[in-house]
Formats: sequence, C-alpha cells, structure tokens
Amino acid sequence: MVRGVGRAEGFLLAGVVLAVLVVTGIQARSLGTWLMEVVWVLIGLPLVVALRKRFPLTRLLVWLLALHAIVLCYGGQYTYAETPAGEWVQGLMGTQRNNYDRFAHVVQGFVPAIAVREVLLRRTPLRPGAWVAFLTVCVCVTIAAGFEFVEWFSALVAGSGADDFLGTQGDVWDTQWDMFLCLCGAVLSLLIWRRVHDRQLAGDRPG
Repeated sequence: MVRGVGRAEGFLLAGVVLAVLVVTGIQARSLGTWLMEVVWVLIGLPLVVALRKRFPLTRLLVWLLALHAIVLCYGGQYTYAETPAGEWVQGLMGTQRNNYDRFAHVVQGFVPAIAVREVLLRRTPLRPGAWVAFLTVCVCVTIAAGFEFVEWFSALVAGSGADDFLGTQGDVWDTQWDMFLCLCGAVLSLLIWRRVHDRQLAGDRPG
C-alpha cells in the first residue's frame, strides 16, 4: 500500500485510524469541536490512500501519521483541556492544567517533521544535511503558526463558543507555548529519526 509498508500492514493501519475516528466521533462531547480537531485526519487519510502508488510513503512516516491521527482524535473526543489521560498526568505531577494539548503540540512538530523531510528529499534537489534540517523545522513552525491563525479566526467568529477548540485554559502565553513545543518536537524528531528515515528512503528495511 505504501513504500516500506506491506499491503496488509497498510490497510491495518488505515482500519485502525478509521475505527478510532468512528469511536471518538460517536463518543465526542462536542461534535463541532471534534470535527475541527479531526478535519486533518479526514483530509489526510484519503489523500495518503489515493497517492499510495504515485507517492508511496516510508514505513516510518506511515506509522507516525497513524499515531498523529489517534492523538488528534482522542483530543477531539474530550477536548484537549479535558482528556482523561491529561487529567491523570495532572494529578500525578500536580500541575495546574491539563497538559494534553502541550503533548499534542509536540506531536504537531514531531510527525510533520518527517513528512516535510520526506517531501524535500524526494521532490527537490536537496540532500540530507543542515539545509534540509533547517528548512524542515522552519516549515513545521510555519504550520504551527498557521494553526494559531485558525484558532484566532475561530475565536473572532465564534467568541466563547470556540473555547473548547482553543483549549487555552486561561494561559495568556498559550499561543507562544504551542509554537515553541512544535519547534521542540520537530527538532527532537530529526535527532531521533534522521538515520532511520535515510535508510528507509534508500530502500533499506531493517528488522
């Protein structure tokens, strides 16, 4: 189905994401908020499937995208400020807020970093190195800023009705935190996955 992923494995991952979409949609506390959070999954999953032959993705990227989809669906089901997982961590660590949204913004950089890197290395003359890393991080932070614009526009249009979607929890620096954590996630992802990603792009399938 995708580069580095067997047909059965690819359909299994797609099936898991679809199942999570259905379950979280049915159990969503606010269907409108859930839709705003998972719209990227609703767009991305059909796109990956449609382009599986023309632009097959590496196994690493497919698994990361599935993980990201689950993170978005779970946050959309409960709203990021009220996820049970975040509340459990909040109680365990004694923090003043539910930090699931912080985790989600790290993931917002961690996963797209590999997607951006894959496109740059496969569709431009660039080669692995400092320029690819720099441009990857820049694109991820730009995407994060774009999401903040979407949240700002939602607040202007819906007013207090967008509170669940925004999930600021009273933090006046929430926008800055979101973009900073996306930056951290992108850098961390490149440090962890760069060599694995290079091997898979080269057609090596270790393990």
